[in-house]
Amino acid sequence: MANQLGKRYLCEKCGTEVLCNKPGNGEIECCDGAMKIKEAKALPSSD
Repeated sequence: MANQLGKRYLCEKCGTEVLCNKPGNGEIECCDGAMKIKEAKALPSSD
């Protein structure tokens, strides 16, 4: 899996967050496991 430029990656074990500033092949790892892309927060409703 290629790292995506501008995406934030999150370690589920320790909570470390990384911002990718150079894309490439491979995986970002922390705590002996691959980090997952952090999902964007939902915006509040404007109703």
